[in-house]
Amino acid sequence: MSRTILVESLTREAFAPFGQVLTTEGAHHFSINDGMTERFHDLADVEIGGEKARTLISIFRGQPYALPLTLRMVERHPLGSQAFMPLHQNPFLVTVCPDENGRPGIPRAFLTQPGMGVNIARNTWHGVLTALENEGDFLVVDRGGDGINLEEHVFDEPYTIRVP
Repeated sequence: MSRTILVESLTREAFAPFGQVLTTEGAHHFSINDGMTERFHDLADVEIGGEKARTLISIFRGQPYALPLTLRMVERHPLGSQAFMPLHQNPFLVTVCPDENGRPGIPRAFLTQPGMGVNIARNTWHGVLTALENEGDFLVVDRGGDGINLEEHVFDEPYTIRVP
């Protein structure tokens, strides 16, 4: 038996309990480099905990998933946030769960718009990187260093994620 989660549009307000939406729309910005570059400033709260922690910048290449999607497992990073910014214009799926006494609650699934990314807050349960239409590269900012920064949870009963 599977439980169903309907995909929602990604908005700042809907995603706020789980982190920040990365978009230039409505962001504080100003010109730099003699007016040749527009800087969209301070888009997310990058969190890295621990004495020997450092910020990592990586590129992840995600293989596409098809919807409907079976969600069996989520993970979280207790020591740092994790940002995903697509280096393409295809939408991707972001699945997150509220924390309920150290366990993931009912998942929510969000569909991004072109050019939109997310910063998943520290200790937030989330699904894996879920490219949709095509293989896609993502700029990822997260934490490196000492400490265990990955917890996984396998659901007793999976969820099915589908578009309404």
